Amino acid sequence: MVLPRLRAVSYLAPNWFGFYQAITAYLGRVLGLETQLYQGECDPLEDPLLMQDRIDLVFICGLPLIRYCQVVSDQLQTLVAPVMESSRYYNRPVYFADVIVNADSDIRVLADLAGKTLCYNDVGSNSGYNLLRQRLIQEKYPLNFFGKTIQSGSHQRSIRWVVEGLADCAAIDSVVLEQELRDFPEFSQHLHVVGVLGPSPMPPLAVAQHLGIPLIGQMQSALLQPDAELQRAMARVGVKRFATVELEDYRVLEQTKSDRFFVSLP
Repeated sequence: MVLPRLRAVSYLAPNWFGFYQAITAYLGRVLGLETQLYQGECDPLEDPLLMQDRIDLVFICGLPLIRYCQVVSDQLQTLVAPVMESSRYYNRPVYFADVIVNADSDIRVLADLAGKTLCYNDVGSNSGYNLLRQRLIQEKYPLNFFGKTIQSGSHQRSIRWVVEGLADCAAIDSVVLEQELRDFPEFSQHLHVVGVLGPSPMPPLAVAQHLGIPLIGQMQSALLQPDAELQRAMARVGVKRFATVELEDYRVLEQTKSDRFFVSLP
């Protein structure tokens, strides 16, 4: 297939956008194509370019990927996912949700969050919303566990709200949190992790099937054997390697929706 350019979108936290640019540029070098990457500003199911199959590469969380594929089947397939260097990730393409509170608070365990204010990035988020909801269900916490819930719109804003005391707690993608603490090390003294949820399958790089099997295979092989420039970009964000992943790996994220612990939700 001959492409005029490789078009990519990221629906993930912007503090890794530079890394996604490095991946996209690398694939452009390998394929001899111009590349274009933009930051998605809406839910994948609301992005007209994606819905019209006009995007080639997608950086996306596993939960919205599964939900998207339930609506638009046979459009996207998973290509690879990052494997982080830290030993907490077991040399596997997984991540966690770290439940954070302000270090000056008296909150030390999840049970202490009863009646507190939770901020979450988005109701479609696995790490920021779904995993915490499932833990509360599994451990049989009472109805209306939180006193108040507010939507921040992003993990990075949730982190700041907890630091500034605008919210008591938030569940944050562990990879996003680690990067934010690298970018703003002063936040470390203001935050404390009171719970770890997961692991969950790492957000993948998905590819449009309209690219065809030969080109998709070439892209996958290239990412499994990154050049020196991409390896330097990987090191900056703590990525050890890329691993192949399948769409079926993300089916585990499908859960029966229940909002009985969250009040004031849209």
